[in-house]
Amino acid sequence: MIEVAIEWLGNALLIVGAASVLIGGIGVIRMPDLYSRMHASSLTDTMATLALFSGLMLHSGFTLATIKLMAIMAFLLLTGPTATYALANAAFRSGIEQPRSLNTDDQEKSAP
Repeated sequence: MIEVAIEWLGNALLIVGAASVLIGGIGVIRMPDLYSRMHASSLTDTMATLALFSGLMLHSGFTLATIKLMAIMAFLLLTGPTATYALANAAFRSGIEQPRSLNTDDQEKSAP
């Protein structure tokens, strides 16, 4: 009985992870500028990593594969946000600015 529940939970996590990747891909295509695209891809990348690897760990049971999946997941969760920050910082320093509609300083100045 518990094996069936673990299998169903693993399948649900795999579906959530796959849906997250799909939504992130659509977000990258639909977003208007670089910073919005990076935001969409980095958030879904992190959520998809957690969901997919957790589902795979549930399916594999407690084996050496689970320990390897934990190590890979930890590595991806540490390097993904760091890489996104480095990319955003490089884009900002190279002169790519945010669209005016997203600039909060302008919105605060124009507020009554």
